[in-house]
Amino acid sequence: MRELLVISGKGGTGKTSIVGSFAALANSTVLVDCDVDAANLHLLLNPKIKEKHEFYGLKKAEINEQKCISCGLCEELCHFGAVKNGSINQYLCEGCGFCFHACPENAIMLKDNVSGEWFISDTCYGPMVHAKLGIAEDNSGKLVAEIRKKARNIAQDENINLIITDGPPGIGCPVISALSGIDLALIVTEPTLSGIHDLKRVVELTRHFGVETAVCINKYDLDEDNTNTIENYCQEEDIMIVGKIIFDPAMTRAMMKGRPVIESPELAISKQINIMYNKLYSKLIS
Repeated sequence: MRELLVISGKGGTGKTSIVGSFAALANSTVLVDCDVDAANLHLLLNPKIKEKHEFYGLKKAEINEQKCISCGLCEELCHFGAVKNGSINQYLCEGCGFCFHACPENAIMLKDNVSGEWFISDTCYGPMVHAKLGIAEDNSGKLVAEIRKKARNIAQDENINLIITDGPPGIGCPVISALSGIDLALIVTEPTLSGIHDLKRVVELTRHFGVETAVCINKYDLDEDNTNTIENYCQEEDIMIVGKIIFDPAMTRAMMKGRPVIESPELAISKQINIMYNKLYSKLIS
């Protein structure tokens, strides 16, 4: 089994559109959407949900009013400002348990908290595991680990040898969780100054965890000077550029229709994505 993870330094680089096209190009794959804070791969692949499960993150504190003597110690100690006037704001509570341990009357409990949901679905390109974290909920790294584990189980049970994952943007906890155990990370970047900055940060992250990395420059023709800067950087850092994709409004039109652009194979952008996928697949199985 081989695992390809597609990530980016920030959202909006076209990462999910590319994953959607990869899904259509792969003969057999399990798809995972690890962007649990803002999942949107389902908008392209129109999954039919087969299973829905609750996700429990960190426990949240709750005050037992019958035991509370209103001493105010919990409000004084809470570093997150979650305790006010003898009640706990569930959106601010981080579940650290400090108030639970400090309360002299044992009036604070830590209770299970449903932080989100995860799903197993069917798409026309293969099974898909995806999730939705609740508003203001935390622990996205744990949720990412959970759905990746399920995706591996499905791949083993159905004898599927490829997992393609739409990763979270940035360099935070969910990205680190998504990087664990993968075979190849594809970083999608854009030819902008912020794109170059974000690319370097993500490269540092993948290197830190010893993950083999390749780069795709999306919309490369919008600023060819910055594209040259990215190419020079990748050459200096010995990072393979597997694809350069033109800016084409057809990509946006396909997204608005809820279809991967690769379903129009005659387009130049589709041919570029196809070539890039074949390079990545060859690298994965070599």
